[in-house]
Amino acid sequence: MGYHMVMARREVLVQLDDDLVDHLDQLAKTLGTNRSELLRRGAQAVIDAEDTFSADRDLVAAYRRQPTEPALVRSAARLAARTAPEW
Repeated sequence: MGYHMVMARREVLVQLDDDLVDHLDQLAKTLGTNRSELLRRGAQAVIDAEDTFSADRDLVAAYRRQPTEPALVRSAARLAARTAPEW
């Protein structure tokens, strides 16, 4: 996405140890941003990772409920072997 929507923000108190704050500040300086932005990115990364993990968990559960038909797997493997690019 090439733009950022400005959303209402709420100030949240978070306690961090001095070493972590120092590392965040150094990284923020290197990246040309600020500590708050790094923490927002980190929070979003945790949420995104959990969403991905949840989707993977749901997919595994679906396959356990309805296993893939062996003939379909063999057919897909043959098709992949014929259509895969040669590296």
